[in-house]
Amino acid sequence: MQIAKWGNSLAVRLPAELVRELGLEAGDEIELYPAEKGFAVHRRPSAEDVLADLRRFRGRLPAAERMSRNDANAR
Repeated sequence: MQIAKWGNSLAVRLPAELVRELGLEAGDEIELYPAEKGFAVHRRPSAEDVLADLRRFRGRLPAAERMSRNDANAR
């Protein structure tokens, strides 16, 4: 990969294989982390991804761990 100048910033063009593997699309946000052999790329979940996960989780909390609306808003 080559680093290029983009305005006042630097940019890295990702190989198509990596883009497919991560399921990236234009406009997605990614995070880069130092890794053993260079760096690791992780796709940040979109708002739609987070909402979908929350909908899947809805109603699965054991009854003993659930809070009422009043308890949750108690100060």
